[in-house]
Amino acid sequence: MIDETLLENRLARLESAKAWTPRVVSRLEMLLRTAPDEGVFRINPIRFAAERGVAETEAIDLFLHATLAGLVEMDWLLYCPLCSDVIANFRSLRGVENHYHCHLCHGDYEATLDDFIAVSFTVAPDVRRIRFHDPESLPLEDYVFTYRGTLDGLIEDGTPLMVLMRKGLRGLARIAPGETARFPFEAEPGTLVGTLFDNDAFLAFSVTGERRSGELTIPVALSAEACEPSMMGLMPGPVVIEARNGTEREALFGVVQIPPGAEDHGPLTFRPFLSGKRLLTTQTFRDHFRSEVVRAAEGLAVRDVSLLFTDLKGSTALYERIGDLNAYVQVQRHFERLLDVTARHNGAVNKTIGDAVMAAFPTPIDAVLAALEMRDAAEALNRGRARRDFILKIGVHCGAAIAVTLNDRLDYFGQTVNIAARVQNLAGGDEICLTEDVRRRPGVAEALAPYPLRVIDAELKGVDRPTPVTIVGDRSTSEMARVA
Repeated sequence: MIDETLLENRLARLESAKAWTPRVVSRLEMLLRTAPDEGVFRINPIRFAAERGVAETEAIDLFLHATLAGLVEMDWLLYCPLCSDVIANFRSLRGVENHYHCHLCHGDYEATLDDFIAVSFTVAPDVRRIRFHDPESLPLEDYVFTYRGTLDGLIEDGTPLMVLMRKGLRGLARIAPGETARFPFEAEPGTLVGTLFDNDAFLAFSVTGERRSGELTIPVALSAEACEPSMMGLMPGPVVIEARNGTEREALFGVVQIPPGAEDHGPLTFRPFLSGKRLLTTQTFRDHFRSEVVRAAEGLAVRDVSLLFTDLKGSTALYERIGDLNAYVQVQRHFERLLDVTARHNGAVNKTIGDAVMAAFPTPIDAVLAALEMRDAAEALNRGRARRDFILKIGVHCGAAIAVTLNDRLDYFGQTVNIAARVQNLAGGDEICLTEDVRRRPGVAEALAPYPLRVIDAELKGVDRPTPVTIVGDRSTSEMARVA
């Protein structure tokens, strides 16, 4: 089922995309060639990195470039936080909406790029055809528990909820309009849950008491709104559920036996996956997937993103002193250095404004380490020059934002953006200003330990109360602190 010519040509394209760590591409090739169908369906780059000893950032880049090369296709998935159902999947970010509803657990959720928007990759069908490329022809169990669910959602003991549900499956069928399906099985103590997978109709039968010997037949009428009966109690023993489809279209109906105590499993924990936020703060995605836009009318929420703003002090004087063309070339050199630093610290440059940069990072420590290295990079550009033309002013803040598309470009909007920009305006030459929200995050205090710090209460436009801002001292003071 592998097209060898296509595979070799596209692997060659991937090899030439950038300088890879040795054997990284060959690890992907091995996966695409030898893994079972499940192994090349919705590949999790974070798990790929952990299992094959590849840096996460390189694994993400690998799958993005593999998408560009035509080896894999990118999927955007909406996970239900309570039942790990894949509520929807899209080929593009533009298909993701603000809000979504889960028919299995009957919950309504807001789509946030941090938590339950996952990005995965599936082998391209013209490279290797797998059964998951044709979901309607899948065996029903594969369709429900693998195609429409994820194994990343775990209950308290670490078991994937979908594994527990598959183990408890007592019947699953597609039922034509007006037809009846019979599900005979042994009812055990616990709860019998029946559901129509494409609407909110469900049943929940409590199974308790002494075991009975006779077979019990329970007729169930399925409609677009409900199952009748929807609730009842019965004793353990032989049961036949006869489900009649009263809707006008084919119904996918299933019955699962839930053991005692497992009904209220609480919120799931999820194995690490590539979140929408992490992808949007990846430079390769920003550079090569410019056609990806947020179509959601209200934008997409990001609960926690770290934003960094820079400004080049004295750039106007630089243009006047050496002329527009020469100054432009020098400023572009400075941009290149900042872009390189941003990418190496898991971030992405969102935009440049004149001689300023706005960059986004998945965590505050990534942004802080980038800020410190940006200041070093600027000083490196000054070496051998008659004047210190590159003096950076940097501000960092973190918090909630809205991802939107403005002027055909993915951007961030909201108070977090405003505060980050205004904090940067407080910085003097060679200074980094951090809000308290950034400073108290994991790893930041340790990263700032070698540097002199001072804290001010800043009055920021649009903020009701004074904002504590930590100023990381200028370079000369920092160097003295390091020597001491």
